[in-house]
Amino acid sequence: MNRAVGVIGLGRMGGGIAQRLTAAGFLVYGYDRASSTKAPIGVTMVSSYENLLRATNCVLLLVPAGEIVDEVLTSLVIAKTSMKSSELVYVVDCGNSLYTDTLRRHEALVTSGVILADAGVSGGVHGVQDGYCVMVGGALDVVAHVEPFLRAFSAPHGYAHVGPVGAGHYVKMVHNAIEYGILQAYAEGFHLLKEGHYPHLNTAELAKLWQHGSIIRSRLLELLGGVLTRPDDISQTSGVIHENGTGRWAVHEAKRRNVELPVIAEALKVRSWSRESGGNYATKLVALLRNAFGGHAVEREKKEDEK
Repeated sequence: MNRAVGVIGLGRMGGGIAQRLTAAGFLVYGYDRASSTKAPIGVTMVSSYENLLRATNCVLLLVPAGEIVDEVLTSLVIAKTSMKSSELVYVVDCGNSLYTDTLRRHEALVTSGVILADAGVSGGVHGVQDGYCVMVGGALDVVAHVEPFLRAFSAPHGYAHVGPVGAGHYVKMVHNAIEYGILQAYAEGFHLLKEGHYPHLNTAELAKLWQHGSIIRSRLLELLGGVLTRPDDISQTSGVIHENGTGRWAVHEAKRRNVELPVIAEALKVRSWSRESGGNYATKLVALLRNAFGGHAVEREKKEDEK
């Protein structure tokens, strides 16, 4: 079995995945366009796409969704062509790409010798310790080449080949849309507890209590309990919630399919409203939760003399 794998993009997620792959005994070759990026322990950095493909024909792509994905795929095709190699190159886009972009890219690469599969990956900053949830899209024979690497960084029972090319990103899109709704529900409920008839309730203790036997217990509620123990963080955080596009893509897809997503659509509207208005206590909680599970940046509340 091929024991070498390349990882392009060694940021928060890519670095964590590379660490798990090295811990599993694979030879990991890393490439990052930012020359200042520090290699995780055990990862051999390479200086070009050609050198990466000389080391392995299996590559995991961990870069932001959008044009950069097309740029990297084009660079890999050019590198393969310049090497005059007849060996197929298997690339798995492990970022949050829009599934229709994945389908387009797959079709464009058909005659290039670069074969594209996709994987929705969830786990955030805790994935490096706990393992990631990995949702893979691709043809059976293609997935067979990359599955050992994908299973190596997944959590126990956290790996599935969910369908053909594009299905991994489609499933992750819906996963993230559900996340929007859950986060908003928790935040609104705790906002009401804070401002309600019993305003002196210990909300952090309630979050901890609900982790035991309650039907609304979850990993997100556990993280929210931690957020609630840090009132200074809450007061100093602005209520602005950023987004990565997946929730909006899901709402657009639902409209195309005549599927109603009122809860998720409303959560999306709240995020837009927060960026216009500065938000409120509930949106502060959502922003801090996103930071707690995914390391997403939060904006700090501006002081009066900064306004």
